Amino acid sequence: MFAAYLTGTLVTSVFTGTAATFYLIRHDYPLAQADAPIHVLGTAAGRGAGGGLILYFIGALAAHLRVGSRQLVGGVVFLALAAASLVLNLGSQTP
Repeated sequence: MFAAYLTGTLVTSVFTGTAATFYLIRHDYPLAQADAPIHVLGTAAGRGAGGGLILYFIGALAAHLRVGSRQLVGGVVFLALAAASLVLNLGSQTP
């Protein structure tokens, strides 16, 4: 069962990453599929992933605190990097 889970997760990751890349570079295939500015979908996926990472690391830090662990430096560093990436992504987009 674990092998099926791992395979499914890896395949989903590859497909999602490839689709986001095609949207962001405005590849001909996704452009032919829609009339809307397709790069917006890639941007939305990136922002969603950034927000998800932030929530993940907040949860990880909360779990560490809940069990009394004070080894928070790694989680704080990753949380700060995810937050900075999301802020830079939001700031780099033109309206």
